[in-house]
Amino acid sequence: MKYCTLFYSFMKIGGFTFGGGYAMVPLMEREFVERRGWLTADEFLDYLSLAQAMPGVFAVNMATLVGYKMYGVRGSVVAIVGNILLPVAFIILLAMFFRTFRNNPYVNSIFLGLRPAVVALIAAPVFNMARRMRLSWRNVWIPILAALLIWLFGVSPVIVILIAAVGGFVWGKLSDKSDKPDKSDKSDKSDKSDKSDSQTFKHSNT
Repeated sequence: MKYCTLFYSFMKIGGFTFGGGYAMVPLMEREFVERRGWLTADEFLDYLSLAQAMPGVFAVNMATLVGYKMYGVRGSVVAIVGNILLPVAFIILLAMFFRTFRNNPYVNSIFLGLRPAVVALIAAPVFNMARRMRLSWRNVWIPILAALLIWLFGVSPVIVILIAAVGGFVWGKLSDKSDKPDKSDKSDKSDKSDKSDSQTFKHSNT
């Protein structure tokens, strides 16, 4: 039953999400964090970041990570199959019959109506992620700079990802070093206070 639940969850996400990629994020968050409790909110954000940095399709990467966390390698396989089953079937059917109805005005109207909906589905998780990552005026320049480098200057997203990874690693190392003196200072102060307390206790006894 545990594999069936995992398969059904990812099949539902893959089969009923239009736009793919970021459009899946709200459904994933509702399913994994709120409904199933497989991930915490912080773990979900970490998995999103890792899935975006990994090569390959975003949805498959998330299925691999979540499935492996739950049930190991078998869980990853079950989650991947469930995630791609319905989309692959829809794509095959669409490829088979696309020529017959591609000029149909009703079909074109449906596609035109789906476009703004897909934009909203992609924009909503972006704002939710920004809020949960606690973006402020101190660090909001990072995503803005990354977007400008890719869109305006044509920098490869791979380079942006590598720079962000190196910058995050260096920042983590520097923050760890800055935290160590504080801990040592606190320990020194506590040792001194303990010594002073013991000395006052001895004087009071004498």
